[in-house]
Amino acid sequence: MSRKKTFGNIAFYLGNILVTLLFVSPLLWMVSSSLKPEAQIFKGLNSLSTFFPTGASLSNYIEVFQRINMWKFIGNSLFYVLVIIALDLLVNSICGYALAKFEFRGKNLLLTLVISLMVFPAEAIMLPMYREMADLGWINSWASLIVPFVAKCFSIYMFRQFFLGVPNELLEAASIDGCGPVKTFFKVVMPISGTVYATIFILDFVAHWNDFMWPLLVVTGEEKRTIQLAIQTFFGSKPINYGPIMASLTISAIPMLIMFIFLQKYYVEGIASTGIKG
Repeated sequence: MSRKKTFGNIAFYLGNILVTLLFVSPLLWMVSSSLKPEAQIFKGLNSLSTFFPTGASLSNYIEVFQRINMWKFIGNSLFYVLVIIALDLLVNSICGYALAKFEFRGKNLLLTLVISLMVFPAEAIMLPMYREMADLGWINSWASLIVPFVAKCFSIYMFRQFFLGVPNELLEAASIDGCGPVKTFFKVVMPISGTVYATIFILDFVAHWNDFMWPLLVVTGEEKRTIQLAIQTFFGSKPINYGPIMASLTISAIPMLIMFIFLQKYYVEGIASTGIKG
């Protein structure tokens, strides 16, 4: 039995390593290609040597910063993404808390509506949203990038599922100590809900940092251009050089990697605590 268990553990870890390498290999190839001269990027694709650049240099990264104002576009993306996340965490956590702990007329109907709206893809409502932004005169403004994504049905549902697990005795104790509903939420519930906040933070950051279609529709000038729109400019001039493209993609991936490295523990705990299976 001990030998069978040992072989089982070895097979399990080898399988995990192989799956990890399979998923990580495109990222490794992207980083490797960003350090290669243009002529070497697509050479040796059928061998492991493609992951190990020869004559590596930072010339592609230098070209990226020479051709576009990359720091400005990174700053634009960070600004609008972090504002969306901050408003999402505040507004939708309050909505989720109300659906989880308060009793009011129409609560079940409202919850059903929230869950029902989750099935609509963003593409299905993109045209009506664009028309609304145009009617409000918000095209090419921060409002058009931020306001449509403050309220999210999925975030409300995630918060609601997590807050259902908060003991009612804890809320009653806060009430006995003189805390009203608002103070109880901000002083008692929020401090013990870090996992679900981290989960929503990661999901929002990845979704909006990588978003291309909506900024393409509503951003008409360079002043508010996001990093994904900036990367697209490398495809607009002939000949297309893939070295700078790989370098710009690598730069755009760094914030997400840093964020996930520090928050992955809370992300896993948050998914588990809300009872959502993917």
